[in-house]
Amino acid sequence: MDRITRVRAGILLLAFSIVIGLFAFRLYDLQIIETGGKVDNVKYYTTETRVKAARGEITDRNGNVLVSNRASYDLVFNHYVICSAEGRNQLLLELVQLCREMEIPYTDRFPVTKTAPFSYIFDEVGPTWQGYFQKYLPEKGGLDSDISAPLLIVKLRNHYGIPDTWSDTDARAVIGIRYELDLRQGITNLPNYIFLEDAQSDALAAILELNTPGLKAEATTAREYNTLYAAHILGHVGSVTADQWENIYKDLEGYAKDTLVGQDGLEEAFESYLHGIDGIRVDETYTDGSLRRSYWKTVNGVEMRPVAGQNVELSIDLNLQATAEDQLAALITDLRQSGENTPEGQAKPDGSDAEGGAVVVMDVKTGQVLACASYPTYNLSTFREDFSELQNAPYAPLYNRALLATYPPGSTYKMSMVIAGVNSGAIDRMTSIRDEGVFRKYEDSNFAPQCLIYTNNGWTHGSLNAMEALRDSCNYYFYTLGDMLDISVMDATAKALGLGEKTGVELFEYLGHRSNPETKAQLHDGDLGRWYAADRVMTAIGQSENRFTPMQLCVYTSTLANRGTRYKATFLNRVLTADYGTVTLANEPEILSKLEISDEAYLAYTEGMRMVATDGTAARFFKNYPIAIAAKTGTAQTDAGDKYSDNGAFVCYAPYDDPEIAVVVYGEKAGHGTTMAQIAKELLDTYFADRIYGDVIAGENQVS
Repeated sequence: MDRITRVRAGILLLAFSIVIGLFAFRLYDLQIIETGGKVDNVKYYTTETRVKAARGEITDRNGNVLVSNRASYDLVFNHYVICSAEGRNQLLLELVQLCREMEIPYTDRFPVTKTAPFSYIFDEVGPTWQGYFQKYLPEKGGLDSDISAPLLIVKLRNHYGIPDTWSDTDARAVIGIRYELDLRQGITNLPNYIFLEDAQSDALAAILELNTPGLKAEATTAREYNTLYAAHILGHVGSVTADQWENIYKDLEGYAKDTLVGQDGLEEAFESYLHGIDGIRVDETYTDGSLRRSYWKTVNGVEMRPVAGQNVELSIDLNLQATAEDQLAALITDLRQSGENTPEGQAKPDGSDAEGGAVVVMDVKTGQVLACASYPTYNLSTFREDFSELQNAPYAPLYNRALLATYPPGSTYKMSMVIAGVNSGAIDRMTSIRDEGVFRKYEDSNFAPQCLIYTNNGWTHGSLNAMEALRDSCNYYFYTLGDMLDISVMDATAKALGLGEKTGVELFEYLGHRSNPETKAQLHDGDLGRWYAADRVMTAIGQSENRFTPMQLCVYTSTLANRGTRYKATFLNRVLTADYGTVTLANEPEILSKLEISDEAYLAYTEGMRMVATDGTAARFFKNYPIAIAAKTGTAQTDAGDKYSDNGAFVCYAPYDDPEIAVVVYGEKAGHGTTMAQIAKELLDTYFADRIYGDVIAGENQVS
């Protein structure tokens, strides 16, 4: 019996020795092997940090960098370290006080006002962060979701051990940071708390001097705009919204809930190319904040290192864009000043109430947009700081008139009418119509529109053929032609030429509408019976319900240049790898539609447009221009009434015999289409300056 007892005791002693040995081995591993000989009783925490991938650059077609990245730093908290620190509330208060003194805005999404009397501000944080807040409340002593904001602050002051001597404002500030930190301790799967994004050098230095435990600088990049031009089309980046996360990015690789994405413009349109894949770095950090080691997280055997986005080369030519914006700004400003300088008692000149305008330039052989300008404009670099002011600024500088404004085309519509008339057999290019000054056919119905030259001077154009009618922009000719044609013929031709149709451009655009019975019914109580002969007659001169964007007018002009072949408009030239070494996508021209235009119709509108430039309403600028161009001016009544100036439109393409480029200039209340022609001339000068067409320097060939 004693022997059995001794055996059992030996077995128990052996088992106990084995257990003690295993503990000793693990302790040796932790304190000697893994600490490199530091035998203090240490502990480390493992955290994952998302390392942002550099966003791709945006360049113009010639390689000029329009949008790039600059080196930047975010201040990021390791929540384990700060939450383990002695006197953490006081440390955080010192951090907050420094930010107040230096007016440094930091991230605080606790949904309660920052000062008493406290109230909830859920609308400011959005639905996603409201969801996080609802998860947070039960974790803090089982707080109820219907707790009032003042009582919540009282409860959290007690929970976080904030002294009663602190002010409500200081307590709320520290609670806001503790809230952000606690969310990352098992309540959500959010990445580390970015206390301050894109920290400026003075803020970075001052905050790091505090040596706040767990707060460190993470190298990253920030978007930088290298041009003052193209603000309306380049767009900007911002954090993913709740709706975007749920509907777009949640299931896409490389995106997190606070990822920066394109929020509008080409930044948004080309997001899939520009956005890289963020990396995941694993940090092992001791409780004192010192780093034990770092390594890239591995998933399925692949290290999750950041992968930079691709570079997007636009179709835009920066020289043309600059010319468009500068000339548009100068002209609109001059027109306004002409009114300001008018002596009291005298009538102000047409165009003195000009509000804004747009320019679009396109490669007619590819549909690539070479320039797209809207005036007034703004500075993308200071967009966030200026946003409130820009929203309330006169003339709506945030409004992209090139794509969102729909205007009556005026006489620029008349080429469509010539094609419709000749293609249908109603006229040929030599068909003569005598201008009687007043179109009296429907006079008994109180509709007797006048030719503009008759209204202004009491004259008429006499007898004209189709080409001469375009040259002189004779409304009477087109009143008569419109009365001859069925609206279905007119509408089908305009549609095939791209008017009132989507251009295919990558940015959001308004569709506008063609003037026809269906459009008028939609705009006026759905009554198809409200379409009259007068509507058809006015449609023929680009009025009635015709409303098109400058981008559509440029596609239309390009289609005229291409004899009915309509290309998809695009801002994209190529996509290249991050090192610019490889082209991953070369954008190819895409034909959207083709309109068969007879030889007779083609000669009619092309010769007519050529005559506009040599002897007609644009001859002042293009009579002796060294490159033959085809053009049309347009003056359109606005919806604002007769007491305001008319809109001015100008369209052209060049060279006349082998078109390369189409230009559209539109001015809100700018007075006349001829006025806008001078901008088109400057654009043609810029485009042809380095080509073999001779001297086209502005002014040298101008006819006064």
